[in-house]
This record gives sequence, C-alpha cells and structure tokens, in this order.
Amino acid sequence: MKRWLLIGVLALVGLAWAQQRGGSLTIAIQTEPAAWDPTQVAGADISRVVYDNVLQGLVKRNPKGEIVPSLATRWVVSNSGLTYTFTLRQGVKFHDGSDFTAQDVLAKFNRARNPDTRASGHLRPDLYRDIANITSPNPNTVVFSLRQPNNDFLFILSRPESLIGPRQRPLAEQRVQPIGTGPFRFAAWERGVAVRLERNPNYYVQGLPYLDRVNFRFLGDGDAQLAGLRAGDLDVIAYSLLPENAVVLSRDSNFKVFSGSGTAEAVAGFNNSRPPFNDVRVRRAITLATNKDELIQGAMLGYGTKIGSMRSPGEACYVDLSNFNAYNPDEARRLLAEAGFTNQNPLRFTFNLAAEFPYERRIGEAMVAQLNRLGPLQVTIQVTDFNTWIQRVFSQADYAMTIIGHVEANDIGNYANPRYYWRYNNPRFQQLFTQYLRAPNQTKACEALAAAQRLLAEDAAGVWTMSLPALGAYRARVQNWPDGFLSPGISVAEVWVRQ
Repeated sequence: MKRWLLIGVLALVGLAWAQQRGGSLTIAIQTEPAAWDPTQVAGADISRVVYDNVLQGLVKRNPKGEIVPSLATRWVVSNSGLTYTFTLRQGVKFHDGSDFTAQDVLAKFNRARNPDTRASGHLRPDLYRDIANITSPNPNTVVFSLRQPNNDFLFILSRPESLIGPRQRPLAEQRVQPIGTGPFRFAAWERGVAVRLERNPNYYVQGLPYLDRVNFRFLGDGDAQLAGLRAGDLDVIAYSLLPENAVVLSRDSNFKVFSGSGTAEAVAGFNNSRPPFNDVRVRRAITLATNKDELIQGAMLGYGTKIGSMRSPGEACYVDLSNFNAYNPDEARRLLAEAGFTNQNPLRFTFNLAAEFPYERRIGEAMVAQLNRLGPLQVTIQVTDFNTWIQRVFSQADYAMTIIGHVEANDIGNYANPRYYWRYNNPRFQQLFTQYLRAPNQTKACEALAAAQRLLAEDAAGVWTMSLPALGAYRARVQNWPDGFLSPGISVAEVWVRQ
C-alpha cells in the first residue's frame, strides 16, 4: 500500500512540475544579427530566435524535422502535384492585435515570388518561381497553383523565408521588431547584449507558452558561455558548446549536456568562378590535402561526422561519400603540379573566417595548417566579424575560400544557383536537381539526388569537412528542452523551468 501511495505522490509531483508556469529563460547564441526578419536578411541566428517563437508560416518543421501544421491546419495536394490547397487556422491574431487572414498569405507570397528583390525586399525569389498564382476562394482557404510539380514545395513553405507577418507592416519596422503570430512577441532588442521575447497572452494554443520571458543573449565566446552557465547568468547554451566544455559540464549533475545529429554541414567553400578554383584539379587537390579524420578528432574532440558531399546522414536520400576523395597528400601534390603549382611556385590565397563561430573557426584554422604543410600551398587566414562576412563573402562573393556551417536542411539545392556565393555553375548538376524536384515518386527523386551528391563530390565543388554536432547544455532546472535538432528555430513554447 505504501509503495502505491509513494508512486501516486511522485506522479502528482511530476504533474505539478509539468503545470508550473512563469519565469524566464536566458539562452546564449553566437551572433547578433543585423536584423530580425528572415524574409529580408540571411542568418541562422535570426531563425533560431524568431522561427515559431515570434513568426510562423503555413507549416513548420518540428525539432525532429517533420513538416507539421502551423497557420494552416491541413492541406491537400492534387494528383497532378500542381495544386496545394491550405485550410487556414481561424481566430489567429498578430501581436499588434490585427487578424491573420488569407490576404496576409496572398500578400506575403506575391511579395516572395517577385523577382525584383529591391522592390520586394524579399530574399530568395528563386525558391518561389514555380508558383503560377495564389488565390483565396474563401476567407479560410488559400490555393497555390504551380507551373510544374515541385517535390520541395512543402519544404520551401517550412523555410524561414516563408514566415508571415502582417501585410500592412512596413518592412523597415519588421526588420528590427518583427510582428508575428507566435507564442512570444518580440519585446526589445538591446543592441550588443540581447533580445527579449515576452509571452503572447493571445496565443491560439491554449496554455502555451509556459514561460513569461525568454532572453537570447549574444555571447560567442565559449569560455564566457561556460562561466555564465555556471554562475547562473545563463540557463542554456543552445548550440556550439565547445567540446572540451561539454566534457567538463557532463561531470556536473547541475547541468545536462545534449548531443545529436543535425543538418549543419561545415563547408569549406571555393569561389568556383575565380581562378584557379575554376580548375577541378586545384579543388580536388585541396580536398585530398584535407585530413577530415584529423579535423574531427583534433579540432572537435571526436564530435562531428565525416561527410563527402552536401548532405548530412539524417537527411532523406543521403549517400555516404565520406571516403570519396580521401586524404592523399601525394596525389594532391601531383594535381597541383599538373595545374602549375609547386613548392617553388606555390598557390597563394586567403582563407576567410567569421570570428563568431567557434566550430568553423577552429576547423578552418586546423584545415589551413594542413594545407600549408603540403608544400605547394601558402594560405593565409583573414578573420572578420559575421556581418562583414555576410556583406563581403555571402553577398558579393569577394573571396577565394571560406568555411561556414550551413545549418538549413536540404540546402544542396544552393549548388544549382550560379549566383549563390559559391558561384558554382554546372548545367549537369542543375539538370539533376531539377529531376529531383520534378520526380514522380520518392524513389526517382532519391535517385536524382544521389547522382547530384556524387557529381558534387567528383567535381570537388567544396570541401565538406563534417556534419557538425548539435552540442549544447542547460541547467538542470530547465525542463522539456526539445529532443531534436532538425528545426531552424530554437522552439521554447513548451519549455518550462522548475521554480
């Protein structure tokens, strides 16, 4: 009897804990973005803060990477794959009190597909070019008509670029204080310090969120993050926890360390349009001169998974090419000599690093050391802040080589865009990616995507050093932290803290 009474008491305690509301959470993120609207400005930390916390789309990706309803409650796809009909959630309000309606959806996606980005202020109109028109036959329904089938269309609607704000909201205001429909409203941006989100009392999911406030603090230094967590100034290091600090925290019962596989590839990218990186022999030589196993063990203490193309193991249609173009310094020297570069006439170039990202910076520094050991390569490092990197490298392609973590799932398609900062222009790859998009079934789609992965590896279009770990830690009082790492956002609507 006492045993069952004890079990009942414990169950009630657990239920009481689960019902606790209020309190605040402080989360460390690496960078301070220049703006907070991912439809206007690129940057993973923008999405980490606002995706499904502040701004929402018709659909979303949950922490396990599944596409699930958000502002649409259901959808139907026609047999032809050309018509997507969405039923909208009713009774939803934006944070400014205005109603979310079908007209907001139409305005958003007409803006998104406008090829004149200066007029629209919207990123990536190429994502939406298959949309022929968008209509609303009644106030609760939106219909997308496509020019041709697109197997990625639902995924595109789950991207941060597809988040929806009020149609009357000026873009300049949305950049600095986004208004959405999510469980939290964007309350304040203390530049150089943090952003603060506050509970949305009118959120359409009853009982959520649990927290009153969430602070996202800009703190890129790994040791400062560790000190802040130990001192209680931080509750969570959401990602990019230094491997050595993970070891330290795992020995302390006051903290929980989490580790998993995500979709972030650490890509050492070439400017494929700039000589001599337009020569496949040079690109292949640099790949062969890179010892990925050494990078994983040395720079990352074993955290990370070796890959050989632009795909992480957890993604659909993944092909294991991790041993393709395996480390072979002798063959690297031979290819460089064939391209005209020797110890006496070395290839000299600059390798750009963004200061705020510890994983990519230490991987890049270790990789440059490997390249410089080869002989025919003389590589110097240039470190800039991330906003400068965005402007110079990402926007203007003013670089030779760089490394950055590409966290978005299914981003292999960026190689099909010749204007993307890699400046990779291969008609055969573009054809394969189109075949993937238009394939009549999953089997055919995976066949095309597998061929595309192999082509990138054969062409050495980049050096895909590893799939980065999803590595972080939080204080033991934090409850219900997401158990997956495949969403663009750090979703905290269902997170609560033990008081």
